[in-house]
Amino acid sequence: MLASAANSLSSPFVPAVSPVHSRTKGYPMRVFIAAAIVAIFALTAPASADEAKQDFKLINKTGYELKALYVSPSKSDDWQDDVLGQAVLGDGQFANVHFSPKVSVCKFDLKVVYSDDDSSAVWSNIDLCTVEKITIHYNREKDETRATFD
Repeated sequence: MLASAANSLSSPFVPAVSPVHSRTKGYPMRVFIAAAIVAIFALTAPASADEAKQDFKLINKTGYELKALYVSPSKSDDWQDDVLGQAVLGDGQFANVHFSPKVSVCKFDLKVVYSDDDSSAVWSNIDLCTVEKITIHYNREKDETRATFD
């Protein structure tokens, strides 16, 4: 279901469209309007065919290293595989989580596991179709992990 987690961002590519001029009366305006429509569709379409609407960036601002990240559909009873694999996510680092474009579910649960003591934090029913970035923080005084969703 999840394609991968990587530590880099890919920038969207939007093709530039310029109108073609002709001597035929009215033709340049039609070309300009057609080019404007193509540009609008290019701006509203996904950045690439491989990009899914559930893709998100997870930023670790806990002050601690994370050894595991699990993302599963909210209706699932299984946490699936650790998205980080053998890697860890240090404090201040981020991971880009990519889904298959074929995934149609939007609501997911998220679980992170700390490296130092195997404790974990869980968030449920996150609408990943509307969230692009999740930043997690740890409050030592309250001993609680919280997340912001942007």
